[in-house]
Amino acid sequence: MAKPKITRIKAGESSKKVEEESTPITRKKVILKDKKQVKNAKKEAKEVKKTEKKKEKKPFILIRPFVYLGRYLKESWKELRQVRWPSRKATWKMVLAVLIYTAAFVVFITLLDVFFSWLFNLIIK
Repeated sequence: MAKPKITRIKAGESSKKVEEESTPITRKKVILKDKKQVKNAKKEAKEVKKTEKKKEKKPFILIRPFVYLGRYLKESWKELRQVRWPSRKATWKMVLAVLIYTAAFVVFITLLDVFFSWLFNLIIK
């Protein structure tokens, strides 16, 4: 992928000089480059899939569940190591927010229940 030319402008330089140095990239050129890049990426993806299929050998049928379980645990451990866990302070802030929201919702539902009970008793009596 070609890097675009970056022109730095210092205070006092004329804009004509900058315009002469840089060549504008038209929309057609960018689209053509993108199409070529997409084609290349698709080809590379196909090649990677082919090599992965060749590398993957099916284990014997009796040990397959254990192999798959081991692979699952290994990949799960990798994913867990990539997680950014919140700090203790952030965790307590989130817990507090959940508790406050829950308390407010309980009060709201209780008020609705009392209101509708009063309304239905008023209508029935």
